[in-house]
Amino acid sequence: MSEIKQLDVSIMGREFRVACPLEEEETLLQAVNMLDAKMHEIREGGKVIGIEKIAIMAALNIAHEYLHMDAGGFDIGAYRRRIEAMNATLDAALQDQGQLF
Repeated sequence: MSEIKQLDVSIMGREFRVACPLEEEETLLQAVNMLDAKMHEIREGGKVIGIEKIAIMAALNIAHEYLHMDAGGFDIGAYRRRIEAMNATLDAALQDQGQLF
């Protein structure tokens, strides 16, 4: 059985404590970042007011995207997460390179 870890996360400036298996921590944090970004995007659009309505709209948008991602068993979401992780690694490596020029 997998060990469970308690994580403190922030979504739209609100703090939440969530539990997840250790091996799922990175994926959970990616989900938190995705949800937070989507909620900020909706709030900045200015048409939806209220944190609860923003959360519902974000959930609907994410669910809609998810339903359109799986094309013939090809998990685009998994590839997107891998690409984002690679981009973060490259950004961190290139940050040090800026001092060379």
